[in-house]
Amino acid sequence: MDLISSPNFENHIRVVLNALHTPGVAIAILQDGKMESKGFGLAAIDPPKPVTPDTLFDIASSSKSLTAASVALLVADNEKYPQVQWDAKMSTILPDDFVMSKDDYTNDITVEDILCHRTGLPSHQDSILGIRAEHPDSVGSITRNLRNLQVAAPIRSKFMYSNMMFNVATHLVEKLSGQTFEEFLHQNFFKPLDMSSTNLQPDAAIGAGLKDRMAIPHVWVDEQLKAVPWEQMPDGQGAGSIITSVTDYLKYVQALMNQEHPFTEEILKAVTTPRIISNPEDDIDELSPFTSHTLYALGWEVVYYRGHKAVQHGGQISGSGGGVFFVPELNFAGVILGNSDIASTVAEVVFMEMLDVLIGTPVKERTDWIALSQKRTQKYKDEQMKGDALKKKIWPEFDGKTEPQKLPLETYAGEYCNVGYHGMTVDIKDEQLFVDASDRADGFTLRFEHVCKQTLYVATLRERLGDVDGDAFELEAEFRFANDREVKMGVKLEDDLEDMIWFDRVI
Repeated sequence: MDLISSPNFENHIRVVLNALHTPGVAIAILQDGKMESKGFGLAAIDPPKPVTPDTLFDIASSSKSLTAASVALLVADNEKYPQVQWDAKMSTILPDDFVMSKDDYTNDITVEDILCHRTGLPSHQDSILGIRAEHPDSVGSITRNLRNLQVAAPIRSKFMYSNMMFNVATHLVEKLSGQTFEEFLHQNFFKPLDMSSTNLQPDAAIGAGLKDRMAIPHVWVDEQLKAVPWEQMPDGQGAGSIITSVTDYLKYVQALMNQEHPFTEEILKAVTTPRIISNPEDDIDELSPFTSHTLYALGWEVVYYRGHKAVQHGGQISGSGGGVFFVPELNFAGVILGNSDIASTVAEVVFMEMLDVLIGTPVKERTDWIALSQKRTQKYKDEQMKGDALKKKIWPEFDGKTEPQKLPLETYAGEYCNVGYHGMTVDIKDEQLFVDASDRADGFTLRFEHVCKQTLYVATLRERLGDVDGDAFELEAEFRFANDREVKMGVKLEDDLEDMIWFDRVI
């Protein structure tokens, strides 16, 4: 069956790319042992450069399955690593490093818990210091900072996506193997599987002489595509930052699906057995048509579509993304990667369209997956509390007018610190309180708009992507006083926590 080489498919991909604001995409599929690959659209816009099957992308969270596979190799090697089992307590393997903010979490979280997002720890992504910081975080420092971060739910009670715990998993691999995670990946996966174009981090890809093959990342902001730079992300280790091509990564997926070296039936079963429902709150009418709830395994998601089991994982980072999937009963697998932050949606749409073809869904009964994805995107935007609605939440008496700012802004300016989130400096810029947090791994700025009482504010968080301003989100913020002096700043940086993240004034 010819899925990606026909003129009709190429024309349709142009429609998908245009609708989902993505310059280009590469696709590689494996069907009954036969591999096929092709590029569509542009890897660079100015000057134009076409995508090919050899174009390199950051696959973002689609990298997570490799992290789980790395730990699976340790679990499988009882001779060298007898202490590493799926139900082993993390604190017994990393006794000095793995310490949570509550003792019962420290003592009970297991290896498999950290790989299926059920530790009770929310994202806390804004606590991580990136390469622009004076002292950037490593996976070791991220692990040791867990003790300073608040948990939000009992262990194994709620799915809460955590890149941080995948950082922790690579710290475990490094401590026990004596290798860097990059060395471990090359020795155990990239070299044996002939993934010669795959590296961890963009600098490694550039150092390997692959710069000319790297797609230019793009984001869709203010109704236009904007190019953003590639960026080294030490904090991405384990959670993302694999730089690869669709043909290279499909070799890995093929080996796993077919239980070829270094994979075994036991490893395949371990990493693809569901551990938790990731969207239990979704009603039936909120799920995709004829699709189950999403079940999270170890670095993989499992869903059932019209009775067919699909193992998959998407990835999205500013400027790049995509998805990887396989359907065991159809002997079918694929990798779809693109150079926009919406490319993960492109991958999801194209995969579902392919699946409809493969299982023979009548054309009249097929879902318009593009329209469905656009509807969900709009719903997400509509559900973000902002503007007057957020001000009304902050101040129930709000009637369309905020109270005037009476206290001098200098009263609030200064240095603030939260032991888990590090320091933040409140400055004054354009007659507003302003925080430059571009030292974070996911850099951002905050601008504060006074609502009432000289203490309650709306903080507009805007992502910083190199020199490009990214998406903006409005958050609750508050300043607290004691003895006529400003002593605390709170910002609602973590949705899964009821309270704000509070910073104490130090200067």
